Amino acid sequence: MIKKIGIICCLFVTISFSTSCLDAKVADTDIKLVTAEEMQSILDLEDVQLVDVRTAKEFEEIRIANAQNIDFNSPTFDADVSKLDKAKPVILYCKGGVRSAKCAEKLKDAGFTKIYELEGGISKWQHSEKLKIERKS
Repeated sequence: MIKKIGIICCLFVTISFSTSCLDAKVADTDIKLVTAEEMQSILDLEDVQLVDVRTAKEFEEIRIANAQNIDFNSPTFDADVSKLDKAKPVILYCKGGVRSAKCAEKLKDAGFTKIYELEGGISKWQHSEKLKIERKS
């Protein structure tokens, strides 16, 4: 009886350690929501791929300076994303955060290791002085 309890305890400890290690690996590729101020700091400090996942028409009207446009709803989306460098950080944004959240999950599944998403999308920050916004004149 005591041996069985000892074996069960050992199994429990082993499972606990292996599960905590798995959780640590998942945390390495978590998607981080960032404010405009945090995003600007990341852009200033790191070599980042800034990706606007809205349509080309939306991108033409208003965008964050130096962003590239990869339309999340485009039939060429997967091919376009495959051209990004998985080892470099990626910052994603859209209008309100829905498309960029879906895109972030796709990038995570594709093996990207450092993914940031602009909280609230460009709509939340378009009048902020924290970001360099370009508008169609």
